[in-house]
Amino acid sequence: MSTLFDRIGLLYTGDPVREELENAALVVDDGQVVWVGPAGGAPSADERVDVDGRCVVPGFVDSHAHLVFAGDRTAEFAARMSGEPYTAGGIRTTVAATRAATDVRLAARTAALVAEMLAQGTTTVEIKSGYGLTVEDERRCLEIAQAFTEETTYLGAHVVPPDASSADDYVRTVTGEMLEACAPYARWIDVFCERGAFDADQTREILLAGAKAGLLPRLHANQLGNGPGAQIAAEVGAASADHCTHLTDEDVQALSSAGVVATLLPGAEFSTRSPYPDARRLLDAGVTVALATDCNPGSSFTSSMSFCVALAVREMRMTPLEAIRAATYGGARALRRSDIGTLRVGARGDLVILDAPAYVHLAYRPGVPLVAQVWKEGRRLV
Repeated sequence: MSTLFDRIGLLYTGDPVREELENAALVVDDGQVVWVGPAGGAPSADERVDVDGRCVVPGFVDSHAHLVFAGDRTAEFAARMSGEPYTAGGIRTTVAATRAATDVRLAARTAALVAEMLAQGTTTVEIKSGYGLTVEDERRCLEIAQAFTEETTYLGAHVVPPDASSADDYVRTVTGEMLEACAPYARWIDVFCERGAFDADQTREILLAGAKAGLLPRLHANQLGNGPGAQIAAEVGAASADHCTHLTDEDVQALSSAGVVATLLPGAEFSTRSPYPDARRLLDAGVTVALATDCNPGSSFTSSMSFCVALAVREMRMTPLEAIRAATYGGARALRRSDIGTLRVGARGDLVILDAPAYVHLAYRPGVPLVAQVWKEGRRLV
């Protein structure tokens, strides 16, 4: 079944060779983009969608999300808004609730959040474990996540759980029986390299163990303060270093030289009243930047990529073009994917029709539901 999307006012392709086209059209056939060009010049198709001058962008690629969890942390949020600092300690609250929840309950919560993201234009999402922190709970969280996405990440090294005998013993579990149980359900391995979580030596040990098990590295890095995370991400060839709120010049250079994507998560800064990352500094150094929601119950309970785009433009000195690029092409790069985040020939037919003439409206009209239609693999889902 082929579909022609005709009379597109502005097409953002996500293709660095030809990033924007005005008065455009594209054809999707058998789930893939097969033609991109001027309106009126497209080949015939089985179905025609009249975009009527609106803007079309690739489906958003959310490369950092924590969607398998139970419980609620509104009290923690209210406390932060009253002046208490964020220290990531509330993760353990979610761990207790998640361990107590049934698979059915966890799957239902995950499904609801994935549907919420889809309705707002996100067609690819990465989902981490990290709220189980036992061998069986991490395994089942990843098995649930795998039902919703192929981009699953083993995050047994989120924090050291309070019932662990010691941090060293827990690292042995993470690199041993927990890794063995979780590896079949994951593509990636991640570590929260931060004060109060895992130090440099522990982080290296966990990432290297994951690599031996066939998992690709990514990293929570430099969120709460300066630290070794960004340098380790460069050292091990991680696909992305996520957060990157506190970076030295040496950190920025290391990310740039190693080709590590800096995934910025402005929803976390918004929800914790923390300083925003300096995206301008990263971009000027040649670092590829991605935007992601960091959707989680504690520090960034948003599923809206549009909201993150608006924050990136307003608070992180990104242009609207840089922000839409980061939410699509950048997210795909963070997942080492070339078939998503773009609407060039050969890419997957994932696209969003905005009820606006240009993607600039995502930042220009923050909070307004501008997603009119969402198509994935050539099928309309919203």
